[in-house]
Amino acid sequence: MSRLVKTLSFLLSLCLAAPAVRAQYPEGIWQGYDGEWKHVSQQLLALAEATPAEKFSWRPAPGVRSTSEVYMHIAVSNFYLLSVTGPKMPAELDDDDVEKKIISKPEVIAWLKRSLDAVKIAHTAAKPKDLKRKVKIFDRDATVDGIYLRIIVHANEHMGQLVAYARMTGVVPPWSK
Repeated sequence: MSRLVKTLSFLLSLCLAAPAVRAQYPEGIWQGYDGEWKHVSQQLLALAEATPAEKFSWRPAPGVRSTSEVYMHIAVSNFYLLSVTGPKMPAELDDDDVEKKIISKPEVIAWLKRSLDAVKIAHTAAKPKDLKRKVKIFDRDATVDGIYLRIIVHANEHMGQLVAYARMTGVVPPWSK
């Protein structure tokens, strides 16, 4: 076979395989903020639900957040960062030790879902001019859009931490089975 025919054959096989390769990527990937938020939200919830209740108290070392504390840290942070943009922080979370107090799997998952939904609803409702609005956080200037970026980066950062926790405790993330 000539080099040209081999090259064309190879390119044709790539084109035919493209739909199968594309199907391997989860819904939301490369779909902008809302798609990426949907993706990380689904992963966080799937991992939390796959983690046995007794593993929620596990921590990798003394003084390091437990599994439940990491999930609650995400939930509290989501609500706090949203509060910088306008929506009020839930009164039940206005406690410095809330991460250590809400520890049962059902309660943690309920707060996590509530916070993920709150971010989704608020971001979906935001208009382009809303996203450009200036806000103050920790004595710094930011935009509402910058706050939403921090929310999604923060969620993904802790998703990585939670995957490591899961693997250390024998839990396989559902999307990698």
